Amino acid sequence: MDILKLLSLFPLAFFMIFQTELLDGKSSEERAILAGGCFWCMEPPYINLVGVKKVTVGYTGGHSKKPTYEDVSAGQTGHYEAVEIIYDSNKITYKKLLDVFWSNIDPTDSLGQFVDVGSQYRTAIFYTSEQQKKEAEKSKKILEKSKKFKNPIVTKILKAKTFYPAEEYHQDFFIKSPNHYYSYKEHSGRKEFFQKTEKKDIKNTLTPLQYKVTQECGTEPAFQNEYWNNKEEGIYVDIVSGEPLFASFNKFDSGTGWPSFFLPLEKTNIVLKEDYSFGMKRIEVRSAKGNSHLGHLFKDGPEPTGERYCINSAALRFIPKKNMKKEGYAEYLKFFDKKKRGK
Repeated sequence: MDILKLLSLFPLAFFMIFQTELLDGKSSEERAILAGGCFWCMEPPYINLVGVKKVTVGYTGGHSKKPTYEDVSAGQTGHYEAVEIIYDSNKITYKKLLDVFWSNIDPTDSLGQFVDVGSQYRTAIFYTSEQQKKEAEKSKKILEKSKKFKNPIVTKILKAKTFYPAEEYHQDFFIKSPNHYYSYKEHSGRKEFFQKTEKKDIKNTLTPLQYKVTQECGTEPAFQNEYWNNKEEGIYVDIVSGEPLFASFNKFDSGTGWPSFFLPLEKTNIVLKEDYSFGMKRIEVRSAKGNSHLGHLFKDGPEPTGERYCINSAALRFIPKKNMKKEGYAEYLKFFDKKKRGK
């Protein structure tokens, strides 16, 4: 059935669903192409981001058609190993994709990335529009001005060329061959490099107390911290990574002088570990992505869980309910309605 017949049968529905494409030709689905060395390592940082629809590893920027892994590895085709990211620009920005990119590469290496040396391992941003080019250039300048790296930033910003998907066995390699992937990442120098740079960045952005608590497993004074008696509606996120951890509707007064919660907002963002420090056996609470020390879990909390997540204020940032949409946490607003909470 052609479009005109559809319009005559369902004019209102058609307009509501396809109004963007019909009226101004714009779509919220966009494409980003980024080269950051071994493409095995550049897929995982994007795969679970909200708004990212698909991540494909492959080759781009070269002069031959339909290159194979063997062709590219020989370094004669001019191709970069890269990832193609299909994303919904209404849910995630190109700037966010660039921020993730910069935090997963060494932009000062002109010969490759870590142990991988060769033209195929160079870093580059391949823009698909003039707007992407402007944002990439701005992002690069911000990084240069930050003085995060002593050496010059050599990552190139290039116009996108044809992207060729890599062989199927390379797609989702970290899932198909996890032992191989994590062994490679561990010994490539990539993991060690980021641990050092992240520690440096974290120390420069946190207060001494926040650093002591989150990075050195410290504890702040009871009753002398920011959120122990906070009763405002909102959510608490990791001070380092921003990942959502707890909500005001799961907070209670434990009488201990520290913020206490009987349930996390996002259980997948919480990691529990056995802690034998100070001659005691306790359960340490850490954040999944930021790997921040948050506090400890005790089994003396209220119903319905009977648990008490005793958390340091210094490990948290509180976002009032009124600011949640503006700061990118709108998806959690529905849980302030008890009927929709379900967590």
